Amino acid sequence: MSSSRVQVTVDHELAEALAQFGGPSRSRAVRDLAVRGAQALRDEQRRHEEAIEFLRRISNGEDDRFDLSITAELHAARR
Repeated sequence: MSSSRVQVTVDHELAEALAQFGGPSRSRAVRDLAVRGAQALRDEQRRHEEAIEFLRRISNGEDDRFDLSITAELHAARR
């Protein structure tokens, strides 16, 4: 089974990445950078979703590490 190929322009940013992380095979280096970049994007998306869920739990009072009534009292005391 043959895989399809992708043509990629080696711009300044990609050239720097290839110079820093590339190896003897430039096409393999581009593939590795793309796969690792995709994983980094998935990880970033997962962290974002976890952060949103964490804030939702705080706002709904489902996380006992935060008591928003105390925060309100502290802000009122500053005035």
